[in-house]
Amino acid sequence: MATYLYRIGKFAYRRKGTVLSIWLAILVLMGVGAATLSGPTNDSFSIPGTPAQKAQDLMAERFPASGRDPFSSISARFVFAAPEGQTLDSPENQAAMDAALADVRGIELVEPAAKVDPATATGEAAQGALVNPVTADAQLAEMSKAQAEKSGKPLDQATADAQALSPLSPDKTVGYVEVPFTGDFSNVTPELVDQIDAAAQTARDAGLTVQVSGSAAQQAEAPGGSAELIGMAVAAIVLVLTFGSLVAAGLPLISAIIGVGIGSLGITVATGFTELGSMTPTLAVMIGLAVAIDYSLFIVSRFRHEVTVTGNREEAAGRAVGTAGSAVVFAGLTVIIALVALRVVGIKFLSDMGMAAAFSVFIAVLVALTFLPAFLGLLGKKAFAGRIPFVKAPDPEAEDAVPGPATRYARWVARKPAIPLIAGVVLLGLLAAPAAGLKLALPSEATGDPATSSRQAYDLVSEGFGPGRNSPLLVVVDAREATVPADQAFNRVVETISAQDDVVNAQIIAMNPDGDTAQILVTPGSGPADQQTIDLMKSIRDGGSVLTEEIGVDYGVTGQTALETDISDRLLSALVPYLIIVVGLAFILLMLVFRSILVPLTAALGFLLSVAATFGATVAIFQEGWGGLIANPQPLVSFMPIFLIGVVFGLAMDYQVFLVTRMREEYVHGESAKSAMTIGFSHGARVVSAAALIMISVFGAFMLEDNAFIKSIGFALAAAVFFDAFIVRMVIIPAVMALLGDKAWWLPKWLDKILPNVDIEGEKLRRELPEAAEVEGPVTTR
Repeated sequence: MATYLYRIGKFAYRRKGTVLSIWLAILVLMGVGAATLSGPTNDSFSIPGTPAQKAQDLMAERFPASGRDPFSSISARFVFAAPEGQTLDSPENQAAMDAALADVRGIELVEPAAKVDPATATGEAAQGALVNPVTADAQLAEMSKAQAEKSGKPLDQATADAQALSPLSPDKTVGYVEVPFTGDFSNVTPELVDQIDAAAQTARDAGLTVQVSGSAAQQAEAPGGSAELIGMAVAAIVLVLTFGSLVAAGLPLISAIIGVGIGSLGITVATGFTELGSMTPTLAVMIGLAVAIDYSLFIVSRFRHEVTVTGNREEAAGRAVGTAGSAVVFAGLTVIIALVALRVVGIKFLSDMGMAAAFSVFIAVLVALTFLPAFLGLLGKKAFAGRIPFVKAPDPEAEDAVPGPATRYARWVARKPAIPLIAGVVLLGLLAAPAAGLKLALPSEATGDPATSSRQAYDLVSEGFGPGRNSPLLVVVDAREATVPADQAFNRVVETISAQDDVVNAQIIAMNPDGDTAQILVTPGSGPADQQTIDLMKSIRDGGSVLTEEIGVDYGVTGQTALETDISDRLLSALVPYLIIVVGLAFILLMLVFRSILVPLTAALGFLLSVAATFGATVAIFQEGWGGLIANPQPLVSFMPIFLIGVVFGLAMDYQVFLVTRMREEYVHGESAKSAMTIGFSHGARVVSAAALIMISVFGAFMLEDNAFIKSIGFALAAAVFFDAFIVRMVIIPAVMALLGDKAWWLPKWLDKILPNVDIEGEKLRRELPEAAEVEGPVTTR
């Protein structure tokens, strides 16, 4: 491989005009495609095959008239609260709510049935009209009395059922109105959000408190770009300190801009052909930007060394791409494998995130291997111009290099490896301790920022009606195979559910025209993320098998809590298979790179330590609120652990490849195991430290984003890089390599014959170089 990459590097350097033109053409084409072919993002999702989804599908089949897909339809909930000391049933407050609803009816996307004026509507048309909570409460009370007289249901039970459905709180201080809209998430524009807020403002001006929640009232916020700029600014400082040259520092940044530009524009083009979530491009940019700078940094650093050795810049570019480029290829492959393997989870939006990020990494690798040497060719002798006098940036691989801190540290580790090994493991173990309390949930109004209108609407409903009003469970009962009449089967299910703990109310709210399927609304006494509600949902499901055996009735449970629980369970169940696939494939890849069994094994074990410490730190800060750094501590997003594991594993292997390949290179060229560790660490520590600091700054800058998931994943990735690069790869791994000695590079003979020799150290290339090089004479980059 090193030989092929060597030729690619020389070709790109020599044919710089052609290579640069091709990349610029690709960038322009992607820009045109993004401007003309892009589509809207969609943050809705579903997971086929889960119990909640099956219940949802059954309801769609048996109740086609309802017609609204909960995963794509949009709606808004207007929550009204009376001024202190007043109630909503006063004439003035009712008039204020009616005025707001009149404005709502004027919004074009409101469903036609909801636009009917309740003052003139009659019959079925009046049922879909928007009415204020006081009027709706009175209508429900009349209906409950009529139904009690007709069915013989006790009046107190009918009254309790009506109250469980009423949009007016018992003390008449809080009420809400559900507003359905036509279209889907693509129709949620700033104009629609403004129209909804303007309608709410009408009632606010009359003295009411009005908060609005729902998918129609919140447009997904696009990243502002400040995170990327801050990350790149810090990266620029690190690069200047690494190279001591303004021009050389700019090379990785320019390469990253080209790579991330093409990657992000390509993802934007993809939105015109498939539905992607709003967070997908942001995560792809986050990861693509970090690896793009790092990969270019490694090649430029190697180029700086090679140009002083050969004196021929074209030759140096070839050697840099042939050696450091080989590490870039395998490091990129580990990241891509980890990201693409997210497809095994079987959740589309998570697979989309992985594929988009993998595409960005793929582009970053290609840019580093071709665009970067071509750009070096364009700059020629000015590649290291713009020297900064007060910045010392020595080449650690120079023959006359004075042993620096990295060399002295590596020699100490070689003498006393047990001390750093034990210290590193104990430290990461302590950091991992808070992970034992990990809690997961999906983003919702319950976990939103308390400063937002949607969260305040949620809180108002919880205060006025009880937390269960925000977390109803919907039971879809199928009585086609029942051995008793359907109405008896439905009542039996209601009785069974009502006997459960934490059930405030359970009642039939709809029956299909055939009379063999019913919807039962269950109001729990706890909130959607509370363990009592989750336990209730599971208990209701468990009771289904008993009723199936007794009377042949079958049912499923859906609703927010059921959907979130099923998603979390699916993610947790997929975690082990995912790890097996990712670690297994990466283990094979690392065996090819290092031709060793123990080195890939220690790399994987080190990853487990760093990811455990990352989870511990993230739980402590974002879930438990340690240090007061987060104003709204909440459970971590359900899909964050598996996504984080995939990304962290890939990045961890990056540093393993970059650092340990230098040790392998020295060992292959005749150094003893300990000496190879010391020399390899000395050569690679400075550039790996710079790469890690760049990644930390890029990821850490995303903590400034408003999106809670982006904020937490940015912190987690920054922490993971810190733990893995500076503790695992620079403390634990050198100590392990020193302890193992020659055994670190042991490989069974039969396996050695089977594995192809990819020559990542450039041993074959080095044998051919004396004939290939055309030395121009001594060249300095200082």
